Amino acid sequence: MPFEHLTAISSIDGRYRAVTAPLAEYFSEYALIRARVRVECEYLIALSETPEIGMRELTDEEKVLVRRFAENFSLDDARAVKEHEKTTNHDVKAVEYFLKSKIAGTSLEDAREWIHFALTSEDVNSVAYGILLSHALREIILPSLDSISATLDQMAREHADTAMLARTHGQSASPTTFGKEMRVFERRLARQMDELRTRTILVKFGGATGNWNAHVIAAPDVDWQAFASNFIHRIDRIEKMRADARRGEGDDGGVLESTLTEEQGPRNEADVRILLNPTTTQIEPHDTYAELFDNLRRINTILIGFSQDMWRYISDGWITQKPKEGEIGSSAMPHKINPIDFENAEGNFGLANALFEHFSRKLPISRLQRDLSDSTVERTFGTAFAHSLIGCVSLVRGLGKIKVNADTMLENLQRHPEVLAEAVQTVLRAEGVDGAYEQLKELTRGKELTLDNLRASIASLAISESAKQRLLALTPETYIGLAPQIAHKDSHSVEI
Repeated sequence: MPFEHLTAISSIDGRYRAVTAPLAEYFSEYALIRARVRVECEYLIALSETPEIGMRELTDEEKVLVRRFAENFSLDDARAVKEHEKTTNHDVKAVEYFLKSKIAGTSLEDAREWIHFALTSEDVNSVAYGILLSHALREIILPSLDSISATLDQMAREHADTAMLARTHGQSASPTTFGKEMRVFERRLARQMDELRTRTILVKFGGATGNWNAHVIAAPDVDWQAFASNFIHRIDRIEKMRADARRGEGDDGGVLESTLTEEQGPRNEADVRILLNPTTTQIEPHDTYAELFDNLRRINTILIGFSQDMWRYISDGWITQKPKEGEIGSSAMPHKINPIDFENAEGNFGLANALFEHFSRKLPISRLQRDLSDSTVERTFGTAFAHSLIGCVSLVRGLGKIKVNADTMLENLQRHPEVLAEAVQTVLRAEGVDGAYEQLKELTRGKELTLDNLRASIASLAISESAKQRLLALTPETYIGLAPQIAHKDSHSVEI
């Protein structure tokens, strides 16, 4: 059967391909091979710029040529690498042979044996995955989350004063506002996104078992740890420049022509970073992977909770969904507009979290100096990111279809005057009335209470006139405390 969207086994490459296609830039086989080529090419240049190693320095024109191998890496190039892999049965060695074939017949031919010099495949893979993860976070995941966060902020401000019944344990509770409840989710999400934006991904570049053994024996006068650290810093800056160029913030040519020295200007620190881990086995221990995936899992968990709450608000009629011409909610019940976007988001965030949890639990464990069980797991990173992205897109789409039904919220709240019992018993306590809680419990618990009945009880209380008037003036919709201020994130907000 020919491969196309309709024949894809995975929904992320089939039904949801239109949503997940941008991730192919970072998590496809092509993307991984291209990232490996980028690492090998920049490494060759770095070797040539360190005289103590013994390789001749490349000319500026040769450096540009090497970088063009990486910048212009095509699908045909990737297919050529895969042809080499048929013989080598080793994916990284295939990249080395591909690059050796590319420089054949050029002035670079004498640099042939410096390609992949003293490296093990995991050096290249570790840095390549660091590149791919950092780009996917910067360019896909964070912008998607920014869209959700911006919508939550808008809803919080717009409905800061929209009073609604709160529910704790599913029962009527002290009133709140819809905007304040949106602010809760926005603040939770913002905190996790701040962590995500400043995430550090540690990579390994220390040879076969992480000791630079071959490096030291071949070139003992080189400070190889410093070389590796500087090289990873260089890669980090190059990839940031690539990201900026794609967003139109930088010069594409700078990646090709520049030697990327520190003088090019400060790096934006509020960004995902790739740094060298100098203390590794044959693989980087992946603890920063676990930290990253746990961060993403917390974000998805927050959004699952949000999706479920929105589903309930829609079910109660507090939020209405706008009908879309031609859409059908049920094949049997013509009236229905189902909250499918929130349900879809919930399901996809859950799938992503199942994978993220496995990544965090599995990847930091490797037998002795290494085993290969991490390799096949790393190849599924894109699947987890794809389900997260589908969840985000579904959520944004769902939020674009809804309208807050403030009148229904108010009507529902006004049917529950018993929520004022907390206010009454608290004022009674402040007035020194003994057994205040118990009195209100007897008056309200399990009973149908009207606002008139409650006010009659308040009028008979032996408390100060000012306290009595405050209570008599109270209604469920005005008993909202500081909810509006919280929703507006005023100067008294506490940032955690």
